[in-house]
Amino acid sequence: MGNASVPFTYRSSVGERINEHEPSGALQRQIKAKGIRLTRQRMVLVEVLEGAARHMDAEEILERAQKIDPNITRVTVYRTMDLLKNHGLIDELDLLHLRGHRHYYESHGERDHIHVACVRCGRVREFESQLYEDLKAQIAGDLDIVITVTRTEVGGLCKDCRNGKPAGRPSAS
Repeated sequence: MGNASVPFTYRSSVGERINEHEPSGALQRQIKAKGIRLTRQRMVLVEVLEGAARHMDAEEILERAQKIDPNITRVTVYRTMDLLKNHGLIDELDLLHLRGHRHYYESHGERDHIHVACVRCGRVREFESQLYEDLKAQIAGDLDIVITVTRTEVGGLCKDCRNGKPAGRPSAS
């Protein structure tokens, strides 16, 4: 869940991920705090997730991880993603199925965020807002629920697509 103690109004990503230029290590700290054993291969997968400038599916995670450790297998990727997901440390997303039926994984930033996608070119950006934090607090209070997970996706047409110059689909890099 996000950290609402730090005041802010809003923040949006320049590229695909809002946290792509922030220091890594948060996911590693969260894993250690939960008492999950970090094997060498899990550590490689965590480094790949934390260093991702875009949302990656299991195949992309495997490809990048094997550049660091060629012994990492597809099974290791799926088991590690399931472990981290079941402990609430990463999210699995479909990103409005704009890129087919693949699922993507991302580590959490300081706050929850909204995925904003262009339904024509497929560009995805992230958006954080105090209004979103306030809305979650209202939902929690009005419905007497402790929110443990949020996923919000918004689709529309980006400025480039509205002006007839599609930016093209994001690259796999």
